[in-house]
Amino acid sequence: MAYSKVLMDHFKSPHNQGTIANADGVGEVGNIRCGDIMKIYIDVDKNDKGADYLKDVKFETLGCAAAIAASSVLTDLAIGKTLDQALAITKDDIVKVLENVPPLKYHCSILAEEGLKKAIEEYKQRKN
Repeated sequence: MAYSKVLMDHFKSPHNQGTIANADGVGEVGNIRCGDIMKIYIDVDKNDKGADYLKDVKFETLGCAAAIAASSVLTDLAIGKTLDQALAITKDDIVKVLENVPPLKYHCSILAEEGLKKAIEEYKQRKN
């Protein structure tokens, strides 16, 4: 299976890997067929306009190279975004950054997108 250089760089040196103590939201997703499991942690703060934004995003991923790389890219795309901007991040945005994702591994970007959405959902439920 051929992976892009970008994907391999994110796999070998993932960005924002780890946990956030007392995270404002955690999204856990997985794919039973392939065994990939992701946890996306978010730290929410208010920006200068009073809007909630993602001050920090971290991940823990147990899975293949594409799953780890997708998680890493997701964090890069999400940090600093308002919640609405972060919710607009799609699997296609992740795949575009990774450049060449084999069709059999496309589901990894779907998991990353779903994990972030679940973390934000949890944050909103806790806030209300």
